[in-house]
Amino acid sequence: MATIREITNEIVAWLRAYVTRAGASGYVVGLSGGIDSACSAALCQLAVGDRLLVVWMPCHSLQVDADMAGLVAKALGLTMLIVDLAPACDALLAGLPPGTSDLARANLKPRLRMATLYALAQTRGYLVAGTGNKSEIAVGYFTKYGDGGVDVEPLGSLYKWQIRDLARELGMPQPVIDRPPTAGLWDGQTDEAEMGITYDDLDATLAAIEAGNTGNVDPALLARVRQMIAASAHKRVTPPICPC
Repeated sequence: MATIREITNEIVAWLRAYVTRAGASGYVVGLSGGIDSACSAALCQLAVGDRLLVVWMPCHSLQVDADMAGLVAKALGLTMLIVDLAPACDALLAGLPPGTSDLARANLKPRLRMATLYALAQTRGYLVAGTGNKSEIAVGYFTKYGDGGVDVEPLGSLYKWQIRDLARELGMPQPVIDRPPTAGLWDGQTDEAEMGITYDDLDATLAAIEAGNTGNVDPALLARVRQMIAASAHKRVTPPICPC
């Protein structure tokens, strides 16, 4: 298995080559205050230097989210652009009919962030770099056309446990590394609570499935992860076209 430094160098080289092939000038990354966006931004910076824009897009967000995002920007020596999405989100929510589900309403936040990142990227001739890791992409733990709406996924081949190692390799702030993963959809929300599974269990199960060796995996856990993979398959493909 490659070392985390070798993996880092490979991703950076891939990002550098991709932006050149695309004829783009740089990358834009939305910072959330979490470990994934921190690593994505750091990798992009290594690839393109100062041709990187990092953006904090609060939407009735907690102060801790802002503080953590600020720590990442400071660690990278970057000025963080702030775009407050609360007014736009509030206006859109006010126009939705009664009965719109809480989850659908919460998912407006990542979809507004996606639209914001693309507006900024298109203005500068940049690409949008995502923050999804292999664990989350495999089970569909992302918002379709929200945080899943990106041009590249630098972390998409790495399990969550590898992201922690990567963050240390990249010198990310320890409070960001130690913070429980959260999508910031509502107060108190955490990834593991929403998914109903820990990242350690998810990573181990996904690795067993990938290796074709699931004999030692708890059957209920295996069934749960397989169901998550199947239910989210539509998120990992382009929209089907009717073959008429």
